[in-house]
Amino acid sequence: MSQSTAPRGPLAGIRILDLTSVILGPYATMLLGDMGAEVIKVESPADGGDIMRKPGAWPEAAGPGMGPLYMMYNKNKKSVALDLKRPEDQDACIALARTCDVVCSNMRMDTAARLKMDYDSLKSRLPNLIYIHAAGFGADGPYAGRPAYDDLIQGVSGGADILPRVDGNPAPRYLPTLAADKTVGLFMVQAVLAALFHKQRTGEGQFVEVPMFECYTHFVMHENLYGHVYDPAPAGTGFGYGRIHNPDRRPYQSKDGWIGIVPYSDRNWSDFFALAGRPELNSDPKFATYEARMRNIKELYSMMDELVATRTNADWEKVLSEKAIPFAPINRFDDLMDDPHLKAVGFFQKRAHPDGYTWVDMKHPVNYAASPASTRMAPPKLGQDTVEVLREAGVELPKAAE
Repeated sequence: MSQSTAPRGPLAGIRILDLTSVILGPYATMLLGDMGAEVIKVESPADGGDIMRKPGAWPEAAGPGMGPLYMMYNKNKKSVALDLKRPEDQDACIALARTCDVVCSNMRMDTAARLKMDYDSLKSRLPNLIYIHAAGFGADGPYAGRPAYDDLIQGVSGGADILPRVDGNPAPRYLPTLAADKTVGLFMVQAVLAALFHKQRTGEGQFVEVPMFECYTHFVMHENLYGHVYDPAPAGTGFGYGRIHNPDRRPYQSKDGWIGIVPYSDRNWSDFFALAGRPELNSDPKFATYEARMRNIKELYSMMDELVATRTNADWEKVLSEKAIPFAPINRFDDLMDDPHLKAVGFFQKRAHPDGYTWVDMKHPVNYAASPASTRMAPPKLGQDTVEVLREAGVELPKAAE
């Protein structure tokens, strides 16, 4: 699909100039596109476009630069090829910015300034500009200006200290997902929406900095500051919510598979002990109340394998549902496309690309009753919309785009 008449979403009528690349920024602008914003993605033809066009394997019919990571993060966008090292292309980009409500960038500030795409350069021509800048580190600190990627931010934020606190291996490790990029991408979406709301009320644009280090530390440390939320920390308390760092907080093995079970309330635990054939645990003072269970959470969770092994997955699903005890199946990646809930809500959607191949889309996860989000455009080839978009903006086409 190149374009469609699908619902436009709550951001219909908002236009975003997307100067982002890799994962963080494209994830944010993709979500804004899902919500109805018109996203104009500027890519350098000299560099082959966004670097995420290159990793992985893809069908020959897709053509060059249509790798799987690019596909996942760049639907609902138009691609304009401009070499921002060329003054004429800089002028074309500024003309595009005049037609947009928001400029999003995750270029390093010195790079943006050199290309005349930083806030100060643009504000002189666009006085009410909303400029959202995702930086590695906040401009007021000594790390300002350093390059940053997901791995580095997981490390400096304390994120690489999570797994050592769980399994006892002291070596710091990154979570094997792009946790920092995607989390900060969500902060970036929030920043765009808040700035738009402020401008709607006041008419005032602004520069908004979204620093990765600060945002991801904010995300990681909310439960992990724990006892250090007080100064000084109470005796015997430290960092980390003990229930979360318990190595036995994990999927449990039933008679025939794996299942997630999380009894939470007093009633949940009472019912669960009875279902597992251990009703006497209800009268054990170590487990009778929430406070007691938190003090003895390591011992409690260490018993879960033995307790869960008493029934099959199907048995557990039946009895846990009857008692309203929280549980979930444990899906492997290979299972997700066949998960009955995801199938019922149409989460994974096969779509025909106009270039003659099929791609798999993921439905926008938030449901807006009056203005539903949607996929209206397939991920674009590099520069496929350059002529159309620049002509709409009244720009004389750069030679590279003719």
